[in-house]
Amino acid sequence: MKWKNGLLLLLTATIWGVAFVAQSLGMEYIGPFTFNAVRCSIGGAVLIPVIFLADWLEKREKPDDGRAMEHERMAGKGGGQTGKGLTEKEAAQERKILLSGGLSCGLLFFLATNFQQIGIMYTTVGKAGFITACYIVIVPVLGIFLNKACGPAVWGAVALALIGLYLLCMEGDGFSISRGDFLVLICAVLFSLHILAIDYFSPLVNGVKLSCIQFFICGILSAVFMLFLEKPVLADILAAWAPILYAGVMSCGVAYTLQIIGQKGMSPTLSSLILSLESSISVLAGWMILGQKLSQRQFLGCAVMFGAIVLAQLPGKRSSEGF
Repeated sequence: MKWKNGLLLLLTATIWGVAFVAQSLGMEYIGPFTFNAVRCSIGGAVLIPVIFLADWLEKREKPDDGRAMEHERMAGKGGGQTGKGLTEKEAAQERKILLSGGLSCGLLFFLATNFQQIGIMYTTVGKAGFITACYIVIVPVLGIFLNKACGPAVWGAVALALIGLYLLCMEGDGFSISRGDFLVLICAVLFSLHILAIDYFSPLVNGVKLSCIQFFICGILSAVFMLFLEKPVLADILAAWAPILYAGVMSCGVAYTLQIIGQKGMSPTLSSLILSLESSISVLAGWMILGQKLSQRQFLGCAVMFGAIVLAQLPGKRSSEGF
């Protein structure tokens, strides 16, 4: 595993963990579709100047033929580019892949985030956090159907991470399936598919552009449902400006872009394990920002989760086709 990619995903998990605080505060003012419509639109808009700046810097540098392949790889294009630049046909093919990737990731992101937002309304935050993080198990299970095998260390880390998440998120009343639990479980499956979609498209296209498209797709679809199912009021949206800006700029614009970049060259299962640290970080953020206390059991859950990440990164034989 590339340590730089791991750090990017860890930073992503940190931003997402703190975003639970912003998400909780934002829902006090507006509905789930309104919240996601506004924050995803902001997230996409934030990336537009980044894209133009990156393209301008790329044209200004004008790398020679000997360095072009490496330059394009660092710029996030990948997909077997040559050092002589793209032909018109290759550029058209790249745009087609970018659009299909943005649409696919955007649709999955729209479904996952809104199932989560609605599900939280009918279940506890602890159960929602545990069930959502089940994508760390669902990803390798889905990978079996894609002929991608996992090594024993990864499966051990998955089991350890589940134990840590249970200790961290579940309190008192045990585990039962309610309407909200079922909706969040669907969210976990959708986030698993989203991780696999990013794993497929991120090596083929520019990661920032892919992220920008997926946010606008999610924002547009959320806005459609917002207009039909909710009654958005501008005053309420303005009242929630702080959590919306954090969720839009940091959680969407920054974190999901870091996810796309960080997943390049890393297996989906290891990516999902690192990203699952958001559950631990969200508890710490609630403790530090909202004054919510951590029990000894929750501290133990954080420690077990950290152990799962370490176990997943231990050296071992992994197939190039595996997770």
